[in-house]
Amino acid sequence: MRIVFMGSSEFGVPSLDRLAKSEHTLVAVYAPPDKPAGRGHRLTVPIIKEAGGRHGVPVFQPESLRSTAEIERLAALAPDLIVVVAYGKLLPRPILDLPPYGCLNLHPSLLPRYRGPSPIAAAILAGDRETGVTLMLLDEGLDTGPILAQKKVAVKPGDTAESLGSRLALAGAELLMDSLPEWFARRLRPLPQEETSATYTVRITKKDGEIDWNLPAEEIERRIRAFHPWPGGYTFWEGKVLKIVEAVPFSERVNGAPGTVVPISFCPDIPLGVITGKGVLGLRRIQIEGRKALPSDEFARGYRGFVGARLGAG
Repeated sequence: MRIVFMGSSEFGVPSLDRLAKSEHTLVAVYAPPDKPAGRGHRLTVPIIKEAGGRHGVPVFQPESLRSTAEIERLAALAPDLIVVVAYGKLLPRPILDLPPYGCLNLHPSLLPRYRGPSPIAAAILAGDRETGVTLMLLDEGLDTGPILAQKKVAVKPGDTAESLGSRLALAGAELLMDSLPEWFARRLRPLPQEETSATYTVRITKKDGEIDWNLPAEEIERRIRAFHPWPGGYTFWEGKVLKIVEAVPFSERVNGAPGTVVPISFCPDIPLGVITGKGVLGLRRIQIEGRKALPSDEFARGYRGFVGARLGAG
């Protein structure tokens, strides 16, 4: 079968790799346009573009898929199927109707739970012990299409969005490749999603990573993991950004104002913590802007005024 792949992030790379090495013909990869990033505003290449290039597949990077010219270019590729994995664009009806076997999408949640752009972070924020991937037939809505198959994935203690996302990407690629023979044989029956069970996520912003020390320690720790690697869990100290790279929540109470750095003795390898709205957030590794991440005790030895300081708005 002739397949077109559309994606943008690392989540799609395992699926693209598996398709490129399969018996099917990967005729093109669609990726977002290169964009300037960083202080030098150098153009950055989407990871999906790099992956497509490694396999020698033509890569297209349109700003939009809604123009007549783009629709005609895609039609000229004569795809039997379009596979969409975290592409970031809704496909217009002319494209949805183009391939004989439709447009399939891999989504990193067990739909209809966590529709939208941030399902991996949402599962960690909610404290879920299990999430998964869904293969669905795309329609014009946001993750509303009928479901073809799902695969569950455990959320491990200490999982970050990065570590959980990596396992979901591999699970998604496996689900896709296992399902394609059944789909091409017309043996998979699309099942409508249960709308009454649907929940939606929102796009993560830089501001989401700023820590509110009035929240419970357990919730703050989940937010740190959910927002790793970007935007990270951060606070401010002496006018600089202080990133909390790794932390452990404790239920013990310590007198003091939320945001105050205190010595703790709950855990032998975590000597420092921060008072929160409920409990103490033990600090394993922290990073002041412009420096590398350090264990909290090593950091405190280098910054004598840290213990007893009040962390908060910059």
